[in-house]
Amino acid sequence: MIRLSPDYQDLVQQARGLLADESHRVANAANLAALIFNNLADINWAGFYFLEGGELVVGPFQGQPACVRIAMGKGVCGTAAATRRTQRVADVHAFEGHIACDPASRSEIVVPLIMDEHVIGVLDIDSPIPSRFDADDQAGLEALARVYMDSLAGST
Repeated sequence: MIRLSPDYQDLVQQARGLLADESHRVANAANLAALIFNNLADINWAGFYFLEGGELVVGPFQGQPACVRIAMGKGVCGTAAATRRTQRVADVHAFEGHIACDPASRSEIVVPLIMDEHVIGVLDIDSPIPSRFDADDQAGLEALARVYMDSLAGST
């Protein structure tokens, strides 16, 4: 098991408390996006995209207005969903096929959300700082995504 930094340990505990006793997908996504946006330094977007009809559709988020639909395999979000692997991108401008929803974004991390072996969406975090996200952020955001997924199953 990966050990989380103290900041992420605290954030995971807050997320568990925030999502406890609630299993509504949109409500929990909205609260988790707000929690992340207000507690992580140097980010300019935090939110969710949900898979609907074979494409990702924007869900609850904090930040500037976002792209509404993203094709599977396109951009960082679509790549995370298609590969079922977290994408940690130091420079989004160097990522082939990057979709620039907010031109201020320079780095990005996207965690796929998987339930019963199916991708249901992604957790997407952007930053105006190049190379903002490291392995600690990846472990912490993957842990927060698990808290979210557990809440949907009613087991927070």
